[in-house]
Amino acid sequence: MTHAATKPATGTFPQGFLWGGATAANQIEGAYSDGGKGLSIQDVMPQGITQPPSDGPTPDNLKQSAIDFYNRYAEDIALFAEMGFKVYRFSIAWSRIFPNGDDEAPNEEGIAFYSRVLDELEKHGIEPMVTISHYETPLNLARSYGGWTNRALIGFYERYCRVLFERFGSRVKYWLTFNEINSVMHEPFMSGGIPTPRAELTESDLYQAIHHELVASGRATRLAREIMPAAQVGCMILALPVYPLTPSPDDVVRAMDTAHASYAFGDIHCRGAYPGYLLRYFRDNGIELDITEQDREDLKNTVDFVSFSYYMSICETADPDKQEKGPGNIMGGVPNPTLEASEWGWQIDPQGLRVVMNDYWERWQKPLFVVENGLGAKDVLVESDGVLTVEDDYRIDYMNNHLVQVREAIADGAEVMGYTSWGCIDVVSASTAQMSKRYGFIYVDRNDDGSGTLDRHRKKSFGWYRDVIASNGAALN
Repeated sequence: MTHAATKPATGTFPQGFLWGGATAANQIEGAYSDGGKGLSIQDVMPQGITQPPSDGPTPDNLKQSAIDFYNRYAEDIALFAEMGFKVYRFSIAWSRIFPNGDDEAPNEEGIAFYSRVLDELEKHGIEPMVTISHYETPLNLARSYGGWTNRALIGFYERYCRVLFERFGSRVKYWLTFNEINSVMHEPFMSGGIPTPRAELTESDLYQAIHHELVASGRATRLAREIMPAAQVGCMILALPVYPLTPSPDDVVRAMDTAHASYAFGDIHCRGAYPGYLLRYFRDNGIELDITEQDREDLKNTVDFVSFSYYMSICETADPDKQEKGPGNIMGGVPNPTLEASEWGWQIDPQGLRVVMNDYWERWQKPLFVVENGLGAKDVLVESDGVLTVEDDYRIDYMNNHLVQVREAIADGAEVMGYTSWGCIDVVSASTAQMSKRYGFIYVDRNDDGSGTLDRHRKKSFGWYRDVIASNGAALN
């Protein structure tokens, strides 16, 4: 039996679809030591993940001042409102609330700052979505406790969550526990605050750290339901569809095994227990974890929705002669010979977004939220009709093509809550600590060497996204 090619879906997105953008505190706020804030792991990562962490903050660390959202949040939120944002996903810097992570009492100046941010969002009718931990573990928890390899962090995180829920619970409906939780396996310091070099960590170390995060996530979900019964809590995973490089069954099995490595964390968040294939992997590789009966109970606090980032797909092969990675395959896999790539080697695959959305919906039957998607590119500021802008048609094409695939997934039957583009305003890159890797609809005049006015300029994509939101997706090509 053969099937005709699927016709493109028509019409608009569901009423109430949450359009918006996403950022992370460590990439936009700056003011790294202002307002009582303590140091986070990001303050000793002046080159992102491209070099080992330094001993302390360095003068050339762009993240220390970033794009100065700490002082310019009202201006930036007004620009988001001009685009028509329905939702804004941002993270709270843990070390702005608990400077050392293990403090007994929270830092009131930090709480006051985020209260002001919420005031601005409310003023413009923008729904906040808060990521509780987005690659910004307090540095003291990394250096004094070994990061998430230490069970003690569960309690510190729970205390942090309680403060957020009690202070902001009446104002924030959507919460995400950990950003891209599956990334600990690849970037243990940035994702898990683990100071031990990656080469010296065993798989047992890494899975134990993720286990602690999963337990903490479950406890936070339970706590959220106690304190804010109307709120919704989601997990957040790095979505990475995996294709076999060839039709060889060996390649298909290799692709399945790699996909399982990401599915596992969604399975636990959505089903409340470790899946059989992961338990088998532990047995086959001599991985033993400290899992208590209380841990198992905590994991049963499953999430309300599944949020994820999507930037690329990968291929896998069992052929040792074809396992050379491309520059964009920082999460493993091998390049797909049928796809083009961004300037940083990330392969561009809009249809992969539809594939992963169908996959997740059919697997978990929980509402989906695309909370990161975008194109990092080297933008050039130009003058047009007396106004400084960026003619970023390449970004418009990228975003349009991915949003069309979101529409296709909705037509396929997936329940989708919303879409927040990554780096809706230019941010400092997490992976490379560059400003030149720009994602935003808003250009920030800052360069990799720290120079620039920090002035904001609307890119061509700014007007395009405004029209897409205003039409509820009907303006897509």
